[in-house]
Amino acid sequence: MFAPRVALASLSGESDAEWARACARPAGGAFLGGIAVDEPTREAAREMAGRDRREFLPDDPVAFVDDELTELDDQFLRAGVNVRAVDLDPLREAAAVCADHDAILEVNAHCRQDEMCAAGAGETLLRDTGRVCEQVETASDAGAPVSVKVRAEVAGVHLPTLAKAIERAGADAIHVDAMDSRRVVRDVAAATDLFVVANNGVRGREDVFEYFAYGADAVSVGRPSRDPERVRSVYAAVKEWFL
Repeated sequence: MFAPRVALASLSGESDAEWARACARPAGGAFLGGIAVDEPTREAAREMAGRDRREFLPDDPVAFVDDELTELDDQFLRAGVNVRAVDLDPLREAAAVCADHDAILEVNAHCRQDEMCAAGAGETLLRDTGRVCEQVETASDAGAPVSVKVRAEVAGVHLPTLAKAIERAGADAIHVDAMDSRRVVRDVAAATDLFVVANNGVRGREDVFEYFAYGADAVSVGRPSRDPERVRSVYAAVKEWFL
């Protein structure tokens, strides 16, 4: 999927090509976004921005994805785009753009903001296996490698079972925000052959080694991704693990 096995995780309204280039050398992957690509999620993003959250709201979100990925075509890392969607046609268009750039389309089943959930996107998808699988199939059919960003500790959601379903639907990876339940990474890794990216609290050697011991294939760095020195520290721990 990408190497070295450390990725930069998307930060709402911040994770663009410039952000990714700042840590391109020590990281193997970078997930831009999240990008709202259809009108229901764009309206939710507008409402979120109205209460001072940072959101990407370009006039043409698919063209924006294309432009941002073009800026990373010559970089060492593999890019991905975290996409919020309800409608399948814009998702398909974004996935086709990702395929053109050999980039990963990441279905956002992670955002828990009220506005995005009310629109039927983000965390709402975790509770609707049929819809999240439909998004995976749509993106995969467009030719893009597909990841799904999920979070642990959502009532009524059994992540290993969900992981099996998205794997059957054509997903290549699952990006797990472990919250306070890091051992869920072990359960997901044991349940599927998906490329498992572990996220949450990745700060240094102890965190990296714990996630890899649970069976993760890679780790991702969220807020510390703004700090190249912190990313280099995580990279050094990943490199040590694989020695």
